[in-house]
Amino acid sequence: MKAVFISEPGGPEVLEIREVPAPQPGQGEVLIDVVAAGLNRADVQQRRGYYPPPPGASEIPGLEVSGRIAGFGPGVTKPFSIGDKVVALLSGGGYAQQVAVPSEQVLRIPDGVDLVTAAALPEVAATVYSNLVMTAQLQPGETVLIHGATGGIGTMAIQLAKALGATVAATAGTDEKVSTAKAFLGADIAINYAEEDFAESLRAQNGGKGADVILDVVGGKYLQKNVDALADYGRLVVIGLQGGAKGELDLGQLLRKRAAVVATALRPRPAAEKGVIMTAVRDSVWPLIADGRIHPLVAKTFPLDQARAAHKYFDSGEHVGKVLLVM
Repeated sequence: MKAVFISEPGGPEVLEIREVPAPQPGQGEVLIDVVAAGLNRADVQQRRGYYPPPPGASEIPGLEVSGRIAGFGPGVTKPFSIGDKVVALLSGGGYAQQVAVPSEQVLRIPDGVDLVTAAALPEVAATVYSNLVMTAQLQPGETVLIHGATGGIGTMAIQLAKALGATVAATAGTDEKVSTAKAFLGADIAINYAEEDFAESLRAQNGGKGADVILDVVGGKYLQKNVDALADYGRLVVIGLQGGAKGELDLGQLLRKRAAVVATALRPRPAAEKGVIMTAVRDSVWPLIADGRIHPLVAKTFPLDQARAAHKYFDSGEHVGKVLLVM
């Protein structure tokens, strides 16, 4: 089969197409003929040499795919059939024509979504639901602040939080993206972080109140600013380190607010934990997609052999929604 490999750490030019043996499904795994694969920030970090695959995971990048069931390893208990249209959450291996994955990380695609577009869903849906709902316990009527409004995570998080009845604030780096967050995605408050202090702007637009929950992909650079933006009893959930891994924190301010800082990562979790998350996504997110309250957003698709161009486009930050590779 064809697959994308990283020849050495670097820019998009280090991605190579190679012919490699197709994977063989092991115990409890299903084999999927991949139709499309989603690009994620973790793929870029892996390409740059900052985020190696977990032990035992494929060195091929790619954390989510859509496709059709092509075979089964021993011990698969989920009721799949050959040819079923599915999505899968991966630890790696998605930039390839086939992938073997634990069956608990595989779901049938939601109603009303075509098979290519479905590749935009598993990683972001699992990340957003597990962090906003399972970790931060976001409640109807609370205020949530989403950083990176127009990326894959941001577009899903805004829509899910709105569907859950939260007041949604979001940040973006241009006026155009701020407008998109409000007019197209449904954010109640959108802030241009390049021109405004987002903590001050949030309180000014939210009746003096900060955020009950913050979903942060920036990390160290935003740590103190995020604590400033929290309401009393607020929960800051850090899921990315685009702004560095280290930052200063005023613990006294955190104590006065009785607030919490939590950091999570999805990729290194064991299959059983991912299975619990994917089941929750199927039960709670798929119905919101089926009834039109959440729309998967695809910015652009590229053929597998144009993986370099896909990464170059992703790195530009111009996209709204997901970038996909199509087999």
